[in-house]
Amino acid sequence: MALRFEVLGRFNHARAAQLTLPHFVCQTPLFMPVGTQGTIKGLTTSQLEEIGCQIILGNTYHLALRPTSELIDELGGLHKFMNWPRALLTDSGGFQMVSLLHLADITEKGVTFQSPVDGKPMLLTPEQSIQIQNRIGADIIMALDDVVKTTITGPRIEEAMYRTLRWIDRCIAAHKRPHEQNLFGIVQGGLDPVLRDICLKGLVERNLPGYAIGGLAGGEDKDSFWRVVAQCTAALPEDKPRYVMGVGYPLDIVVCSALGADMYDCVYPTRTARFGAALVPEGVLKLKHQAMSSDVRPIDPTCECMVCKNYTRAYIHCLVTKDAMGSQLLSFHNLHYMMKLSRHLHSSIVEGRFPEFVCDFLQKMFPKGDVPEWVCNAMEVAGIDISSCCAPFFSSQDKMKEEVFPINVTA
Repeated sequence: MALRFEVLGRFNHARAAQLTLPHFVCQTPLFMPVGTQGTIKGLTTSQLEEIGCQIILGNTYHLALRPTSELIDELGGLHKFMNWPRALLTDSGGFQMVSLLHLADITEKGVTFQSPVDGKPMLLTPEQSIQIQNRIGADIIMALDDVVKTTITGPRIEEAMYRTLRWIDRCIAAHKRPHEQNLFGIVQGGLDPVLRDICLKGLVERNLPGYAIGGLAGGEDKDSFWRVVAQCTAALPEDKPRYVMGVGYPLDIVVCSALGADMYDCVYPTRTARFGAALVPEGVLKLKHQAMSSDVRPIDPTCECMVCKNYTRAYIHCLVTKDAMGSQLLSFHNLHYMMKLSRHLHSSIVEGRFPEFVCDFLQKMFPKGDVPEWVCNAMEVAGIDISSCCAPFFSSQDKMKEEVFPINVTA
């Protein structure tokens, strides 16, 4: 095992830890930007270091297609290839079973994809996924799992969960670099607590370096989402990192951290930047809005990032969706926001002021006290009193359309 996980502070289920990996010592909770093919679009690795990124996520499926894992291996591994001195995590390629389902055929042997590059069939087995990831050389590698959308019901969920457990043994057997790379298992089971429990117990028995909670953030309702996270974090080992895959909305990260999760990844901060949206404490600021055209303030007056120090909303309004510089500046700001959120989660837990941090976060995002009901329910289970930032008798009807968090764009 090439990993050390030391809990530095707790508040009920929430914990702040130091995660020591071969290439970097990380502080959790942490957010990992997604650099699918060894790059975060529009940003250099030195900029990512500057804003405090600790781990970048790369994608096994896409890297195997281009530039190929063999070439990456020949050139000294992905760290050297992309000039990134800190930690890397590679996904297994399993998520493409969902996102590219029309191109995939899933059997016990593995997943056969129709390559989006040249149309040729490409078989990805658990063994091949691990072999490719061993060549790429990331600090954390993910087991190939059978992924099913949480909105699907019926026997397919159970089939996928048991296949995930069978495949983990094949992944473990194929893993040739256990002293340099950490293999994480992925808990599946859809929204069924019984299936999740079976998968949890099976993976914990394998005594892996870390565990991910997979199959979420795929369109399920928020009440189901947080309950699965709470069930999994409560049952996973105390001394191992817990990674909720595909989660990138700031509100979700705060809730999952309160429930005991440690690691997150998502394309959301950089993808929403390309659509002209900035993350701010109040939610999302839409720079394409006409009200921004003459606004000389920074994106976020409380932000210390290079973008907020040097550019106005009006300038970025001119650029968004028209010039690559617009999405670059917003990507920089949004990732800076996510790294700052991670640091504040960590320090507030270590310093014993986590409930105050959560209340402050919620008050800024929901100044009218209309905190969504699912958040209130999750915080109750997490043992965090947020009554001071919730309006009485609030009903959460259709509140959670995350991409349109309330914010007064003209304020």
